[in-house]
Amino acid sequence: MPRFSKAVSSLRSSEIRDLMTLASRPDIISFAGGMPGNDLFPVEEVEELYRKLESKHKQAAFQYGPTPGLPSLLESLAGFLETKGLPVKENRLLITTGSQQGLNLLAKAFIDPGEPVLVENPCFIGALSAFRSYEAELRGVPVDRDGINIEALRHETERPEKAKFLYITPYFHNPAGVLYTTERKRELIETLQGTDIPLIEDDAYGDLSFFEEDRERLKPIKAINPPGIEVCYTGSFSKILGPGLRLGWMLVPEEIYQKCELIKQSADACSPSFTQVLADQFIRSGQIYSYVTRVREEYKRRAAAMVAALREHLPSYVEWNEPRGGFYIWLTLPEGADATKIMMLALEKGAVFVVGKTFDPAGKRNNSLRLSYCNNTPQEIAEGIPIVAHAIRQVCG
Repeated sequence: MPRFSKAVSSLRSSEIRDLMTLASRPDIISFAGGMPGNDLFPVEEVEELYRKLESKHKQAAFQYGPTPGLPSLLESLAGFLETKGLPVKENRLLITTGSQQGLNLLAKAFIDPGEPVLVENPCFIGALSAFRSYEAELRGVPVDRDGINIEALRHETERPEKAKFLYITPYFHNPAGVLYTTERKRELIETLQGTDIPLIEDDAYGDLSFFEEDRERLKPIKAINPPGIEVCYTGSFSKILGPGLRLGWMLVPEEIYQKCELIKQSADACSPSFTQVLADQFIRSGQIYSYVTRVREEYKRRAAAMVAALREHLPSYVEWNEPRGGFYIWLTLPEGADATKIMMLALEKGAVFVVGKTFDPAGKRNNSLRLSYCNNTPQEIAEGIPIVAHAIRQVCG
């Protein structure tokens, strides 16, 4: 019998990944996956960009590349990030194989078995999986409509055993859909200063804002560049070009960069050169800006369709957020409700979503659920939400 490591033996499949098989069935309306709509990908634009490339660039796309990323992409991506006010020149930029690899690199760089890590509750399942794989002790800090709970965070920072880092998704939070307020970010900064606890700021959805008035709230903490805090900023092409490229990035201080580059060398040597060439051309052509504007409007339309359906069909005891961007709406049910029972009933009638305990660091609290509107047409949303609402009424009354 194989004798696996303790770390591998403790791994469990993501419930979201398990649901993907169901989601692929043509008779199921899936609100489960945070996947961009296939119909929205810039296929023709990318084909044209590749067609116009010189042969030497096409050849380079098939070749190994440097571990940190292709120099051309590092240059164009730096310019893209500087439009957000990010301090690129004061930090180091590393291309990763999806932002999930970035989280794994940081986890490996910081975590020894049994050490505490601070995460939001609820929290992105990919981050929980990455941190668990290095046997971290996950300490969940509650999230409300304005962001992470500062009183609870302060309590955690004052515990004798110092956390290795704090991980947050402040911009259209996955799964809660929350956009941190400017005031809450200021309080978070003040709470972390002087604690020697690094911050991992995951910004996968910040470009998908629906409202111009939220511009100030979208300014990354990394762009604020607060003194006394090591901020590791991660991002991805998955939501602004396509997840199939498997390209993300991290912008981190030099000392952290050095460790992560060494870890990446041993993990995959380099991220795919082919998709790096495509991403570089997409940025340099300027099409990334027009494309993001286009899909942002479409996601806003789909979000509005889901909001309208929820208003019409949900019972009044269900609490939920109206999205200001991103992919998700988070429903909170009465205390003690079991979202798994609701999901099974909804599944029988043809709709599926992700239950709340999936995003709970302790894997217990289950009176909530995540709905994703990004991969559904307004018609599918109008057909699927009544199924979910009916299942909620069957379980909760």
